[in-house]
Amino acid sequence: MERLVWLRWMIGAVALALGLTLATPAIAVTGTPLAVCVRPALPGQTAVALFAEPTGFDCTTSQTRFGGGDFWILSQRLPAIDGADDTVRIGSTWVNRVTLFVQYADGSIRQTGYTSRTAGRLLGLGAVIVQPLPRHDAAAVRLLWHVEGAANLRGLILGPTIASHDQRDANEILLAALYGGFAGMAVALIVYNLALWGALRQAFQPAYCLLVLCLLAYALTSSGALGQMLPTLDNNDRQRLNALFLAGSAAAALLFARTFFERGVFTGWLRPASTIVMAALLFTGLLWAALAPWHFQLLDTLLASAYLALLVLVPVVLFRAWRERSNFLWLFALAWSVPIVVAALRVANAFALLEWSLWLDNSTILSMALESMLSSLAIAYRIRLLSVERDTAREQEIAARLLADTEPLTGLLNRRAFLTRAIGRPGDQMLLIVDVDHFKRVNETIGHDGGDEVLRVIARALRNAVPPDALVARIGGEEFAILLDATRAVAPDAVLDRLRSQRMPFDIVVTASIGACTGPMLYEKDWKLLYNCADRALFAAKAAGRDRARAAPPLCIAA
Repeated sequence: MERLVWLRWMIGAVALALGLTLATPAIAVTGTPLAVCVRPALPGQTAVALFAEPTGFDCTTSQTRFGGGDFWILSQRLPAIDGADDTVRIGSTWVNRVTLFVQYADGSIRQTGYTSRTAGRLLGLGAVIVQPLPRHDAAAVRLLWHVEGAANLRGLILGPTIASHDQRDANEILLAALYGGFAGMAVALIVYNLALWGALRQAFQPAYCLLVLCLLAYALTSSGALGQMLPTLDNNDRQRLNALFLAGSAAAALLFARTFFERGVFTGWLRPASTIVMAALLFTGLLWAALAPWHFQLLDTLLASAYLALLVLVPVVLFRAWRERSNFLWLFALAWSVPIVVAALRVANAFALLEWSLWLDNSTILSMALESMLSSLAIAYRIRLLSVERDTAREQEIAARLLADTEPLTGLLNRRAFLTRAIGRPGDQMLLIVDVDHFKRVNETIGHDGGDEVLRVIARALRNAVPPDALVARIGGEEFAILLDATRAVAPDAVLDRLRSQRMPFDIVVTASIGACTGPMLYEKDWKLLYNCADRALFAAKAAGRDRARAAPPLCIAA
C-alpha cells in the first residue's frame, strides 16, 4: 500500500512538471495581445470613415453579447512594430468573411482578408488565423476588422495578438510538438490496447481505443492540421467536424468509464442515465454539425447542456465507485481529474461564463495528453489485476479439477477419473489390479484409522513403483488399479517387492495380491475385457496363497 502512495505522488509530480513546462513557454511565444472594441455594421460604413471617426465602438461589453451578424472591430493603437515580418493572429471562429484593414503612420490604409473557403491557407496550428500585415514603408498603427456572417458563439475576434516572425515560428513549433506527441502517444495506445485485447478480451480496451481514435480526429480538426493538409476545406466545415468529434470523444469517455469500473458501479438508474447522456452527446453533436448555422444559439446551447449533463454525472460515478470500494477509483480520478476540470472550464466558456483564450481552446488536447500518459498506467494496473484474477481462477480451477478427480483418502485418481484417462490410450496397455490381503483383519487389529493409514502407505508405494505417466487409482475399498504402456511395463513382482519393503503402522505385516493382464484400451468394452482378465489373474494369486502376483495368459483377452 505504501508503494502505491509513493506512486501517486510521483505521477502527480510528473504531471505538474509537464504542465509547467508547457505553460511557461506558451506565455512567451503567443505575442502581444491587443484590446479591441466592437460596433455592429451598418450599410454604407467604410473603413476610411471609421478610422477617421472611431466613435460608436463598445470597448466594455463582452463580444458574445452582440449576437450573430456583421460587425466592425477596431484595435487599440498598435505598439511599435517592425511591420516587415509581423503577423496578426486571431482564433478561428464561424464566419463567412473577414476583411482586415491596416492603417499606417502615413495615413495609408491597406487591406487583406479571407473567407471561410479560403481560410485554410492562413490556418496555423492551434486553429488560429495567421495574417501577415501588408507590406508598407510606414509602420502600422491600427487594425480594423470587418466580420461578416459571424455566429459569435465564443466571440467575434478571439485573442487578437501581434506576433513577430520568431514568435510565430516558436508558437508553431511548440504546438507541433504538442500535437505530434499526442498523436504518437495516441497511436501507440491504440496498438497497445488492441494487441492486449486480442489476448484479454476486456470490454474497456476497445472502448478506450474508440476514445483515443475520436480524440485523434478531434485533435486533427481542432489543431488546424486538417485545414493545413486540405487548404480548400471550408473552415466552417472543419468546425462542424470538430464539434462532432469532440462530442464523440465525450461519449466514448463515458463508455470507457462504464467498462473500466467494476459492473457494480453502474448498477441501477446510473446505467440507463449514462446511456441517455451518451446518446444526447452524439445526437446534439450531430445536430450541430448538420444544421449549423440554422438556429445557431439553440444548437450550441443544446450541445453545451449535454456536456453539462456529463459533468453532473461524473461525481455520481466517482461516489458510486467509492461506495463499491473500486480498485480503480484512485487511478481513474488521478488520470481524469485534469480533463474533467478542463471540460468544466470549456462548458463555462460555452455558457459565456468564462472568456476565450488560445490555451483554453487547446486545453482539451493538453489535458488528454496528460490523461493518456496516466491512463496507460491505469490500464496497465487494471490488466495486472486481471492477470492476477485470471491466475487465481486458473489455480482454483485446477485445484477443483484435482479434487473432483482425486480420491480424498489416498490422493490417487478415483474410478471415474481413472476410466476417463485410461480409455482411448493407444497401443497395448498393462493393467495391474492390486488387492490388500485380509484387509478386514487389519481394520479389526489396528482400527479403521490404522487401516486408513495402511491404505495411504500402499498408495504411496504403488505411485513410486511405476513411471510418472502411469495411471494409479483406488477403484474399491482396498482395491487399486495401475495402467501403464505395455512397452514400458513394470513387472508385477517388482511392485510386490516395493509393497513388502514398506513399514506399516504399528509394524504389522500387510500383504497384497496382484493380477496382471495386457491388451488394448481404446474402448469401454476393452476396459471390461482387460479388467475381467486381470481380475481372474488376481483370483488365481489369492487362490495360490496370497502375497504374490499372477499374469493372465495371452488367450485371456480373446476369451
